[in-house]
Amino acid sequence: MATSGIGEDKYRNFLYGEGEKDTKWRYGSPPNYDAVNKLFEEGRTKVWPSGSLEEKVQNLVKTWEMEMFNKTCFDDYKSVDPKNFTFSLNGMKPVTLEEMNKLGGGYNTFLQTTLPEKFRVYNPAEETVDSAHVAFTTAFPRGFALEVLQVYSGPPVIVYKFRHWGYMEGPFKGHAATGEVVELHGMSIFEVDEHMKIVKVEFFMERGELLGGLMKGASLDGSAAVAAPACPFLTGTG
Repeated sequence: MATSGIGEDKYRNFLYGEGEKDTKWRYGSPPNYDAVNKLFEEGRTKVWPSGSLEEKVQNLVKTWEMEMFNKTCFDDYKSVDPKNFTFSLNGMKPVTLEEMNKLGGGYNTFLQTTLPEKFRVYNPAEETVDSAHVAFTTAFPRGFALEVLQVYSGPPVIVYKFRHWGYMEGPFKGHAATGEVVELHGMSIFEVDEHMKIVKVEFFMERGELLGGLMKGASLDGSAAVAAPACPFLTGTG
């Protein structure tokens, strides 16, 4: 998550420079990650040595997320092989970049679920990439930081554990801000080719961990917020 701006970024590649002069950015210019980088540096639990496998994996994941969220033309992606790339969540059927786009991209891709629609407190089928962006940037004005907690294997099959977190300082889907840290933990597998281009991504995480934290605040219509353990989406594996 980021806001539009100009600058350099020490954790992500393919943002600036000659190679990006013709890049088509979703919001008109390269994103600025200064705020979320500050959040990351203040809240991370691991500081990986420069040049370590863990640092390289962390930067690869941050670069990949940046491109997925902010570049609108597949030909502008530098971290993946667009022709062979697939993504899957929690064992669901793998999808191509084009199919990810049809799902709404961005947060909608990561919050896919098999729950019946009446239980979807956040329904990606009803959200666009822009409406999702507004919802989450409003809830997390300082961003939603990512750190790699552990790397279990290196390329060509990279397996790692991650943590996402942010401060809920804005409302979300009719629920008031709590000011509390909202976290999301999970595992992921990245497969890369001989050129270190990502060809396959698999994520395993419980979306209820994220959404439960965002639904804790009081309902903005004045009614009491539903206690998180009672929310039916918490039992879904998304």
